[in-house]
Amino acid sequence: MSIIRPFKGIRPRPDLASSIAALPYDVYNTEEARRIVQANPLSFLKIDRAETLFPEGIHIYSREVYEKARDTLDAMIRDGEFIRDEEPCFYIYALTMDGRTQTGLVGCASIDDYVNNVILKHENTLEAKEADRIRHVDTCSAQTGPIFLAYRPCEELQGIIRTVCETDPLYDFTSDDNIRHQVWKISAPDCIEHISRLFAGIPKLYIADGHHRAASAVKVGLMRRAADPDFSGTEEYNYFLSVLFPSDELHIYDYNRVVTGRIDCTFAEFTDMIKGGFEISEPEGTPCSPAGKGEFGLCWAGKWYRMKADPSLFTGDPVNDLDVSILQDHILEPVFGIRDPKKDPRLSFIGGIRGLKALEQAVQTGGAAFAMYPTSMDELLSVADAGRLMPPKSTWFEPKLRSGLFIHRF
Repeated sequence: MSIIRPFKGIRPRPDLASSIAALPYDVYNTEEARRIVQANPLSFLKIDRAETLFPEGIHIYSREVYEKARDTLDAMIRDGEFIRDEEPCFYIYALTMDGRTQTGLVGCASIDDYVNNVILKHENTLEAKEADRIRHVDTCSAQTGPIFLAYRPCEELQGIIRTVCETDPLYDFTSDDNIRHQVWKISAPDCIEHISRLFAGIPKLYIADGHHRAASAVKVGLMRRAADPDFSGTEEYNYFLSVLFPSDELHIYDYNRVVTGRIDCTFAEFTDMIKGGFEISEPEGTPCSPAGKGEFGLCWAGKWYRMKADPSLFTGDPVNDLDVSILQDHILEPVFGIRDPKKDPRLSFIGGIRGLKALEQAVQTGGAAFAMYPTSMDELLSVADAGRLMPPKSTWFEPKLRSGLFIHRF
């Protein structure tokens, strides 16, 4: 069973929601975040990336930065820029991109469900990224960025959500990237109890995006639990902010690979090395977008080719059969010597939202770019169900959840 419970949300004053809402903290580097905060002083990045409020040169992981985040949040609450609901609520958060809407329930998931693998992961986390968010969550005593969770569809739950979405929303605005954001509040106790009961019948939840935020929130909760002699399990630190979407509404974009630096083979030698596992077409005049699983677009010396993996490469293993694994195991490592895709500086990753022209530009001075067919939600769920992990950069979800629309404080 999955435990999802309501919370007393801290959220923007309605007239400020569009100004406060910001993309996740890790979408930007410090310089980009500074420019955004300078242009929009209300942007939630000033809390998620509080180094933007200091002169250049401040160490972004210094104690003063995390304390500034806490103090800024406190000041915005005190000044009425954020308001707090007096009773525990659920919220509904709908995002519409290119005519497609995904609608999630905002609530708090259990750290015990994470520890006990009721909430399943599909990616490893990096210690340095965890450490940053641990300090941010712990210093602010708040989760400021929601975890993006998925669940297998439940028609009764979707019926409740559709009914709520027929009422007037709390927020309804379109962000600069043309994503429409709508939020509703669920405060009726009977509806809250019904939703909680339905989630209790859902055996597994899946982290779609936000593995580092989830791991950090859980570790802070466990720290608070260990330090609390009166721990009962009901304290707010035992739960973390989440938005839960039915898996059939989610869209995964391609996450493409680029090999730069020295390549010790000609194109003819490359094709000869992989001919037992891949069929390569004649050059195509335009960027080649894979048409299905097992297909790849290849940009080499300004020309595009279509590659198709031989069926013999697929063995029925949920991880090894991912297209990103096929490419890694049969081309990137044996041909280019890229053994660790997380560390090799010759390998970079470009999200599909940037388009295939970005791949062409990346290899203008040499190298090879591979356009991937997107990992499917079914593949993600199968890997997680098997207790396995995907290679790094296997999924790119769009649209991105905004930070600052919901804050869970404990």
